[in-house]
Amino acid sequence: MATWAFLEAAGNILGVSAITVELLIPFTGLLLLAYSFHGRTKTPARYSAPGWVLIGLYFFLATPHYVEIGDWVLVVMCGAALPLGIAMGWWDLKIEREGQDEPAVVWLRGCVFWAAFPYLLIAHMPQLSIAAVYFTASQGVLFLRWAGIANLQMGDPLVQYADGTEVPFSELDGNQWYHPEALGEGGFYIPLLNADGTPLGISIVLACSALQSMIIFVGALVALRGVSWKLRARAFLLTLPVIHVLNVFRNAGIIWLKMTYPDWHLMGIDIFDFGHSYAAKFGSLFAMFLMAIVLFELLPTLHSHVLRLLDPLLRVIDTVFPPPNRKVV
Repeated sequence: MATWAFLEAAGNILGVSAITVELLIPFTGLLLLAYSFHGRTKTPARYSAPGWVLIGLYFFLATPHYVEIGDWVLVVMCGAALPLGIAMGWWDLKIEREGQDEPAVVWLRGCVFWAAFPYLLIAHMPQLSIAAVYFTASQGVLFLRWAGIANLQMGDPLVQYADGTEVPFSELDGNQWYHPEALGEGGFYIPLLNADGTPLGISIVLACSALQSMIIFVGALVALRGVSWKLRARAFLLTLPVIHVLNVFRNAGIIWLKMTYPDWHLMGIDIFDFGHSYAAKFGSLFAMFLMAIVLFELLPTLHSHVLRLLDPLLRVIDTVFPPPNRKVV
């Protein structure tokens, strides 16, 4: 794979493994953003600009993987990450050189750090990762039982390595509090079983926990300046529990679809992939959009920051696709 070849080449130059390079890219970028946000430097953009590029590169390198598994929503998002990172770094430097005060950009530095850094830590700390997976799986199984849909049970926690081999979580090699080695698609996961103990064919992984969605709101709220913590606490209570409940419904719905329509296919896509990769993703994005609207009413500062950050993109769109009644000179 081209991504792995790039990481190996970079590792040879630095004298480290490809996996180490894969971890160094986002962590270095996030630490640069953290210093530009929390540090007392007079030139924060000198640190945040390369940070934006590194973070964009990290997500961009995942594009071939999502192409391989056919997740086209994430292909588009990850493919756009590097150009957006470069553009953000250029804009950050431009603002600093012109001596402008741009609170929205300052907020975004802190938002990205406080959203991504905790998630990466959890993803690479096996005990925390499997705890999040266990909690997610138990909530889904409990809801299905309570609703009378299915009497499922959880299997033993497993680990899937990059070569496809699987072992019980209790037999994980190395430190169980920090695991830098590459894992397979499943990573740390819990398989679901039927009432008789036979495999259901569905496993709960970290991505099923909605932790990514929750942490975005955490980062957005923590990075706000000039807003009381009491008001931010209200915002936390309006978003995090709602995301968790919706995610329980999401996981239960996907499981129900798989059990009810096991032979359904559309253009080579089975019911699980359709529900998981398309319907659920669009539903999640729509739910986050609605919650963002509620937060904008509660926190006008957050609304103004988002509008300011979208302004350059809207100007480009307006230039490329001008309104029919206006001529571009």
